[in-house]
Amino acid sequence: MKKRKIPLRKSVVSGELKPKKELVRIAKSKEGEVSIDPTGKKPGRGAYVALEPAEVKQAWEKHVLDRVLETKLSDEFYQELFDYVSHQKARKELFENE
Repeated sequence: MKKRKIPLRKSVVSGELKPKKELVRIAKSKEGEVSIDPTGKKPGRGAYVALEPAEVKQAWEKHVLDRVLETKLSDEFYQELFDYVSHQKARKELFENE
C-alpha cells in the first residue's frame, strides 16, 4: 500500500513544522472576522497554532495572532481559543490510549 503524504504546517508561535492534525487553524475572513477553524477549510487568511495550551498562552501574552492576522483580537477570543485547545488536547490524550 502506498504511504500517504502528511501535510505539514508551521505554527505562528513556535515556528515549528508539525502535521496539520496537531495544529488548529485560526481564519480571518475578507470581512475581517476572526474565528477558530476546526475543519481547516474556511475561506480566508489562516494562521496555525499547536494544540498546546502553553503555546496559546504565549500567543495571548505576546499578541502573536494580532500581528499575523493584522487585526486586534479581544481577550475573549484568546480565552475561547485557550479553552478549545485545552479541550482538544484532553480529547486527543483520552482517545490515544484506547
